[in-house]
Amino acid sequence: MNNSKGKYADWPLAKRVIALAKPYRSVLFLSAFLAIVLAPVSILRPYLVQRAVDDCIINNNGEGLLLMISLLFAALILQGGLYYIFSYATSWLGQSVIRDLRVRVFNHINNLRLTYFDTTPIGTSTTRTINDVETINTVFSQGFITIIADLLTLFFVLGIMFWSSWKVTLICLVTIPFLILATYIFKEAVKKSYEIVRTQVSVMNAFLQERITGMRIVQTFNAEQQELDNFKSINQKYAQANINSIFYYAVFFPVVEILSATSLGLMVWYGAGNVIIGEVTLGVLIAFPLYIGMLFRPIRILADKFNTLQMGLIVAKRIFSVLDNSNVTENSGSFDVKKIRGDISFRNVFFSYQQDLSFSEIDDWVLRGISFEIRAGQTLAIVGSTGAGKTTIISILNRFYEIHKGSISIDGVLLKDYELYSLRRSIAVVLQDVFLFSGTVLDNITLKSPEISREQVIESAKLIGAHDFILKLPGDYDYQVMERGATLSMGQRQLISFVRALVFNPDILILDEATSSVDPETESCIQYAIEKLIDKRTSIIIAHRLSTIQNADNIMVLDKGEIQEFGPHNELMLIDKGHYKDLVETAYDLNGF
Repeated sequence: MNNSKGKYADWPLAKRVIALAKPYRSVLFLSAFLAIVLAPVSILRPYLVQRAVDDCIINNNGEGLLLMISLLFAALILQGGLYYIFSYATSWLGQSVIRDLRVRVFNHINNLRLTYFDTTPIGTSTTRTINDVETINTVFSQGFITIIADLLTLFFVLGIMFWSSWKVTLICLVTIPFLILATYIFKEAVKKSYEIVRTQVSVMNAFLQERITGMRIVQTFNAEQQELDNFKSINQKYAQANINSIFYYAVFFPVVEILSATSLGLMVWYGAGNVIIGEVTLGVLIAFPLYIGMLFRPIRILADKFNTLQMGLIVAKRIFSVLDNSNVTENSGSFDVKKIRGDISFRNVFFSYQQDLSFSEIDDWVLRGISFEIRAGQTLAIVGSTGAGKTTIISILNRFYEIHKGSISIDGVLLKDYELYSLRRSIAVVLQDVFLFSGTVLDNITLKSPEISREQVIESAKLIGAHDFILKLPGDYDYQVMERGATLSMGQRQLISFVRALVFNPDILILDEATSSVDPETESCIQYAIEKLIDKRTSIIIAHRLSTIQNADNIMVLDKGEIQEFGPHNELMLIDKGHYKDLVETAYDLNGF
């Protein structure tokens, strides 16, 4: 975006940022009112000094001088009190806005379809939710309102200066064009460096998130040095961006001080001579250095505040790009049921992960014309090679992704007609890659749902066979699980996830290779429970182990997104050179597929 367009594009963005403060409009109006009031109050101090010299000291008016000193003291207290309220109000406003915005961003990310997470690094989302949202605070605490306060102060200072002595004021303003030029150059340079800084922060967060999460892989393949070199490169770019911004500050502030001192020198040179001939009062000569300080300080700070505001608008644009992301699972349905029977029907379903393309533009289909039915209470086992589309079927059944063609229904009701929470409440999924959160075993099972009691958890754990191993943990159900369950074995994590699925009492149970990482001893503990559960529920099993699927009511063989075979184990085994028969024979050789 070029500068000319950027200036126009920033205004709608700025209005949108200001609109975030709508719930706190009273504090916003208070801050704006104080900004207006502070401008005239701030010039009282030098003006009273001027009057004290001209009207009291020169005329030996002791009582008048005492009055001026009292007024000066009162003005200092008034200015200090108003500034305290102003600073507190603007900071409180900024913190309140970012508190609400952070919740809003997190909630929106929570509802985005998985395609967003498939293409967006975790660190980027972390940056948007924490670092970038925090920067929005400066738009209110150091941005719009404080800039208004500084601009008003400038106008009032210039007004009182011209009223006191327009000739001396013009002499003082000789350096202002140079200051404006320096400020503009500084603002543009720092703006560019800040943009680079924010970009590098996002890159660094994404890099760290991925490497720390994948540290086991890094250490397994002795890639520590390579990753360190990569981090050094990213860190160097981030540091250099900050150094560049520091350089601009280091140049700009001395320039301002030089121009301010030059203006003061010109004022003394011209003013002193005019005091002698009586054209300028002594009070003006004494007050003008204070006026010059009040004039140059806001201009110097304004440049920094404009950059702060600009940076706030830059990150606001990034945050709004997340909030404007319409790739959200639309909760279009209103059909809400407490319990479903579990009849599942797929009719000519086409699906691709190229979600942004139309049907005719897609050339990479994951599912091609899939059609099948599962009767309530039946179990369907899905087998096939990697990439055949097995996991995709359960993903679209949960509406994590939207299909491109065809229809999916449960109990005769189209999937999109179900209220989303009601739909997902009825389906439980046990994945191969178990994710456990930091917290207790109990919290990981219930996900802190107030509707699930400790007794229900214990009952489900006993049914699965997980109760005994949980009791052996320090603190049993209150044992603190480390991030991703690092202190538990794969089998233990799998059992906990199985209890998690059971305790929510789903109508449809999905096992996505849920026993492929479990050792034979652990598998034997849960096999009976699995069989007992699937007798009561519609179940879909994706598994590599033959023992897990051979007793299913029907088995579906997928290959490259198409159904090759469908039927019970015994019937499929009778098909000469059938896909399923080949898989079973291979499975016997490999002790599981």
